[in-house]
Amino acid sequence: MKASRLAVVGTAAATAVLALSAPAFAHVSVQPEGAAAKGGYTVVNFKVPNERDNASTTQVEVNLPADHPLASVMPQPLDGWTVKVTRSKLDKPVTAHGEKIDEAVTKVTWTADGKGIEPGFFQKFPLSIGALPEDTDTLVFKAIQTYSDKEVVRWIEPQKEGAEEPEHPAPTLALTAAAEGGHHGSAAAEDASHKEETAEHTDEAASATDGSDTTARVLGVVGILVGLAGVAYGVLAGRRRTNV
Repeated sequence: MKASRLAVVGTAAATAVLALSAPAFAHVSVQPEGAAAKGGYTVVNFKVPNERDNASTTQVEVNLPADHPLASVMPQPLDGWTVKVTRSKLDKPVTAHGEKIDEAVTKVTWTADGKGIEPGFFQKFPLSIGALPEDTDTLVFKAIQTYSDKEVVRWIEPQKEGAEEPEHPAPTLALTAAAEGGHHGSAAAEDASHKEETAEHTDEAASATDGSDTTARVLGVVGILVGLAGVAYGVLAGRRRTNV
């Protein structure tokens, strides 16, 4: 009896450990390439894993937030997928960055040309978006994942503060503070500006060096001429003394 009880207890304990240590199911998420600064532009990747072992993901639909419409949304070409960008009239026009927006991209849909995302794999779907809003700390994107067996999984549940993660959380992008010196600047632009300033300073230094070299050459020639004149004068003076 003791042995059987120990076996039961051991089995229960092992099951509990496995349940606690088992990883949570992966879900559709969104991450920026670099920082997603308020007022700026960024490239985000929607990471879509295949959670099934007997079907492939054949379509991914991402709905953009209507309460914070984005004026610029551009997908990157993706091998094996056809992308469709849907623009719609906003129910209520909004003003963003001094401009009135009454139409915006509301949905982007990727449809597989072939097998799609097979079991055991994931796929990233990149979007260039902006300008990011300045009056919120997060952007919530609702995503819909369709499998080859027609199953549809809706990743649309918002994460409530202080609550546990929902079963099908919506991809949420965290925004960082606006960059200093303007919202629309970029590292590339700053690097180009730095190179231009460096080139200007180099040109100025080169001009100053060229001017110094020219002055030195002129003074050198003048010195040689003065020296030759002195020698000639000395020779003539010596001849006059000899004649006297």
